[in-house]
Amino acid sequence: MAITKIPSAGFQDNVKFRNLIINGSMDISQRGTSFTGLTNGTPKYTLDRFKFTESGSMTSVFTFSQDTDVPTGQGFAKSLKIQNTTAGSGHNVMEALQYIEAQNLQYLKFGTSSAESLTLSFWVKCSETGTGNIALYNLDSTRMIAKNYTISSANTWEKITLTFPGDTSGSFNNDNGAGLGIFIPLAAAGSYNTGTPGSWGSYSDGLRGAGMTIDLTNSTSDNIYITGLQLEAGTSASDFEFLPLDVNLERCQRYFETNMSYGVTPANPVSDADANIYGSAGAFVSSACRLDHFFLTRKRTSPSMTFYNVNNLSGSVDAGKWQIYDGGWSQSTSATATGAANQNMVNIQINDTFTVGNIYLVAGGLTADAEL
Repeated sequence: MAITKIPSAGFQDNVKFRNLIINGSMDISQRGTSFTGLTNGTPKYTLDRFKFTESGSMTSVFTFSQDTDVPTGQGFAKSLKIQNTTAGSGHNVMEALQYIEAQNLQYLKFGTSSAESLTLSFWVKCSETGTGNIALYNLDSTRMIAKNYTISSANTWEKITLTFPGDTSGSFNNDNGAGLGIFIPLAAAGSYNTGTPGSWGSYSDGLRGAGMTIDLTNSTSDNIYITGLQLEAGTSASDFEFLPLDVNLERCQRYFETNMSYGVTPANPVSDADANIYGSAGAFVSSACRLDHFFLTRKRTSPSMTFYNVNNLSGSVDAGKWQIYDGGWSQSTSATATGAANQNMVNIQINDTFTVGNIYLVAGGLTADAEL
């Protein structure tokens, strides 16, 4: 019987999890579907794994949202939409970005003569035409590379493909810290638009917006949509790697998890319908009871915990309050984790007046943040 040899490229096309970017299809957004009022200040995560950041004194204001405007016939259901809601000035660079864990990058062999090239592909629809920029930043070796791309037609979906050479000089640590950042600038000015795209070198502010002419800070008509973001080893782009929704969600939950209903923006107070902790807590002293909450997915590192009260079990309550049940719902004084949570669970302590040895039903909301 004749044996047909399958070309090696056939295996490459079927490699699972070849996309280094998590949630490149923009399907997962645990924190909510719209993030308004984004301007200069503390960086903020929006759709899962994507952060908004700005350097400077920008007066423009933006909304990041999960949208259903997608390229026709490509299999995508969602996109990231970035909309200017207040025109302004004063920015140095504003960008959407994602960080990748260093231990997921070892096979790229950076820092050796065998360093793999990387190809980034994505779909973009922008209100402006002109030159955009993508920068890759090796945080462990403080090295950066940038490439320009062109938006040819306004308000039209276009596919962009960029290939970056492997870096033979800068390696990645083998740990769970941020190894590689993918920077997608939306505007760049001054010293952030002075670098020369094309090859790896020392980190430079100027590379983060090098060569850009697109500037989405000028008008409330400015917007951009992005989906199908894929970064993979090699010199060509393969078809986008679609993952089942549950797999995609679990990958995102390594970095952020909430017990509240999916897509509900965490806030105090949270409604009874959206706060999905209803657990049994034992009173070990008269002033406190405790319960263990196990995460759905093991976290990248011990997460930062935020607790949210419930507002309609017994009328309104103040921020930071949980509910306890002992024949009737009532308000506790606070909910705090007793020491740091670990990667698997958090031990929650609710402070109030209890009968030692009794078991109480408690209700509240929480988020666990282990983002890079």
